[in-house]
Amino acid sequence: MKHFVSRLLASCVIVSAIAASPASAKDLKAVGVTVVDLGNPFFGAIAKNIETKIQAVAPGAKTTIVSGDYDLGKQSTQFDNFIQAGVDLIIVSAVDSKAIGAAVKRAEAAGISVVAIDNTADGAQATVTTDNVTAGKQACGYLADKIGGKGNVIIVNGPQVSGVMDRVAGCKDVLKDKSGIKIVSDNQNGVGTREGGLNITTGLLTANDDVQGIFTINDPSAIGADLATKQLNRTGIAIATVDGSPDIEDALKGHTQIVASSAQLPSKLAEAAVEAGIKLINGDKLADPNMLVAPQLVTRDTVADYKGWASK
Repeated sequence: MKHFVSRLLASCVIVSAIAASPASAKDLKAVGVTVVDLGNPFFGAIAKNIETKIQAVAPGAKTTIVSGDYDLGKQSTQFDNFIQAGVDLIIVSAVDSKAIGAAVKRAEAAGISVVAIDNTADGAQATVTTDNVTAGKQACGYLADKIGGKGNVIIVNGPQVSGVMDRVAGCKDVLKDKSGIKIVSDNQNGVGTREGGLNITTGLLTANDDVQGIFTINDPSAIGADLATKQLNRTGIAIATVDGSPDIEDALKGHTQIVASSAQLPSKLAEAAVEAGIKLINGDKLADPNMLVAPQLVTRDTVADYKGWASK
């Protein structure tokens, strides 16, 4: 399989925890996948790539994909359904990184390997995420440059899962060194949706009549934020975000105030999660159970060359 090249990025080490040769999938018969929200294109892309990878390494395996819909109780019940169905592996993008730990324990008590993807999940045997701290730094570093290193910035936050918190932490880490930039809001939860981004940004722009930049925790929120600027007839605002979705590609090419997105790579995340799961099922030890996949900054200047979520 492809190597994940080890390199030092910011303070994090991006490691290759998967062996060079493909793990045997002879014991993989059923996989349960539960993601935060299948209505979000990013999680839909992750799920599709997981299913494709499983079919490639274990053609006879059954993959069941469900949506947690930002509901911890629902995702916990999905774990119980997977346990009852006797799956060999659960891959989870957690609705709540800490609270899902109880469900993870139940699965592992039943002899089921659990791999967290995109977000951490307490107790998971392996975790595969984008380097979200770097993603936040990339997006907000570019945002700071676009507004000339000065002005008021709004952060449209999201559900308090590890990936979101890391993105915001990375953003703040970059902006704290910009003496001319002031963060006027950072704690409003846009729930990671277009509607949430629209509603939160509308409220914040109404309360703050002098805003030069907006950072949102994902692409749907950014598209909602851009719509808010249009509805309020607010111009001269740069919006940066994280995901690199097909929708943001269109936004970067079109008439929006969105200037950049730090792109995640669903195919790489899925590949690493499935390979880690197979190794766990086989009883093999991972070189490192915590794997980071580097993001790629996409801007209006570079979007034409961006390969997108379909890239391998």
